[in-house]
Amino acid sequence: MNNLLAALIFFTRLPFWRIKTVPSECFRHVVSYWSLAGWLTGGAMALVFFLAAWVFPLEAAVILALASRLLVTGALHEDGLADFFDGFGGGRDRESILRIMKDSHIGSYGVLGLIVYYLMAYTLLTSLPPEHIPFVLLCGDAFSKCVGSFVIKLLPYARKEKDSKAKVIYTPMTVGECVASILGGAIPLVFLPSFYGWALLCPVVCFFLLVSLFKYRLGGYTGDCCGALFLLCELGFWAGAVMVSRHLPFVMHLL
Repeated sequence: MNNLLAALIFFTRLPFWRIKTVPSECFRHVVSYWSLAGWLTGGAMALVFFLAAWVFPLEAAVILALASRLLVTGALHEDGLADFFDGFGGGRDRESILRIMKDSHIGSYGVLGLIVYYLMAYTLLTSLPPEHIPFVLLCGDAFSKCVGSFVIKLLPYARKEKDSKAKVIYTPMTVGECVASILGGAIPLVFLPSFYGWALLCPVVCFFLLVSLFKYRLGGYTGDCCGALFLLCELGFWAGAVMVSRHLPFVMHLL
């Protein structure tokens, strides 16, 4: 329970810290509960979209849903994505990439990357059938966080602990923690129409491509890499969902 509470404290700005004081060691194990935290952040987006769609156009409801997660998380993942774009876009070698990503200032690659990311997110989500969007938001968040959590099983941390922004290095997941992560990502899928199952391949492909990039350029991962990994895997899921919905007759034939 302490590890889950630590994950909610770490990944959201909601006052879970008022419930109890969590031992600092628990924050080394939060990644395995990343997908469970996705129930909250993805659920918030789904709920906001559902309510907003009653009174606003589809496009406005999608924007409000995306904005709701920014408020819940304090743009934690987006900060990592911007640093990822800045570091990998402007860095020429491992040391320069790590130095740029640690800089709190955002550069041109980060700004442009976030603009392109949200243009893609908006376009993809508004292309889906409105009645499916809440389920895609919930399941995409939790499943992509589940997929992303396995980066700490495949790669070492790229910095020393004292150089970490959060001053914490995640501990590799145990078998039980792997199971918790998988369940957190899989359980919400029961709400997703079955034909969207094909879309689950896209975040997995994104994950392995990004992990290969991290390994090649950094020899490991950072916290910023984790944030970028989740958001880009989620974007991959949304892209997969759109491809499935646009070619539904063919997909149903396969099923």
